[in-house]
Amino acid sequence: MTESGDQFAGTSARSTKHNPRVDEELEHEVQGLLKGERSTRSEEWREVEPSAEGDPDVDAVPNGTLVGGTPVGMDADAVEARAELARWLDRADFPATGPDLVQAALDHRAPDAVVAEFGRLPEGETYERIGDVVRALGYPTET
Repeated sequence: MTESGDQFAGTSARSTKHNPRVDEELEHEVQGLLKGERSTRSEEWREVEPSAEGDPDVDAVPNGTLVGGTPVGMDADAVEARAELARWLDRADFPATGPDLVQAALDHRAPDAVVAEFGRLPEGETYERIGDVVRALGYPTET
């Protein structure tokens, strides 16, 4: 993509990997998956292989625990709370004050509970990273 000065290269000036016909074919290919909430492949070999009998189910948090993933000084709830708060912010949002983080969360369409958490931050403080934010909110942090 080529940009000159402050001009943004329009779609016709950009290079793409394929043409509009292929875009439409790809879109049509996933419509059944999106609308039917099931696989649309007719060839069995293209299906994702299920877990074998006796193997544990694949889960992001097996049995609701974060085995081996909880830092010293934190519990699983604090890890999940920190991850949820961090999920709605970018690196570009820091350094920031409490109101800045509330606005950033709103800009990223964060849930009301997350915006409310950022709203609890004391005014006048500047936060450099998410760790500073969770400490200010009273969550335990790693030691």
